Amino acid sequence: MLVAGIDEAGRGCLAGPVVAAAVILPAKAIISGLTDSKKVSSSMRELLALEIKARCICWSIGLAWPAEIDRINVLQATMQAMRRAVRCLAREPDRLLVDGNHQIPSTIPQKCITGGDLSQPCISAASILAKTFRDKLMGKLDLRYPGYGLSRHKGYGTKEHLLALQNLGPSPVHRKSFKGVVQTSREVFPWLPII
Repeated sequence: MLVAGIDEAGRGCLAGPVVAAAVILPAKAIISGLTDSKKVSSSMRELLALEIKARCICWSIGLAWPAEIDRINVLQATMQAMRRAVRCLAREPDRLLVDGNHQIPSTIPQKCITGGDLSQPCISAASILAKTFRDKLMGKLDLRYPGYGLSRHKGYGTKEHLLALQNLGPSPVHRKSFKGVVQTSREVFPWLPII
């Protein structure tokens, strides 16, 4: 039975896409150090990503860009990114293990596991691949849209990022529906009277 683990990275960011990964590992694969991508260093994630890609049956990535996130909301966009990752796998899985508590749009039998990236190796592997792919992508977006520090904070709402948004306004890869990205005149000029 082929079981695909699915997880995402970047759901809570102010900029960049949500990136989902799907990974099918061999039944007896043991990859030391697999866990939630947020619990390992970036250098360790890179090493794990290489090992996952070398030892897995197949893997794939699915994205949902900010325009889609703004249009349908981040949860629905995340589900679409996960669906795309599953559809792009070279082999069709018999079952899906999805990190979280929301099923993705798919006819393949699936089980949702909250905290699955800590307990299921295939979900941990997906977590690692989604995070490493997204981090590299944010580095490339930083070159295209300089001044925001995207390669450093990866699009999360840090003080540096919020200050850059105040000074530069949002770029085309910012999520306009997220608080802090597009400020109202009242937020910029708190002394203005409410009419």
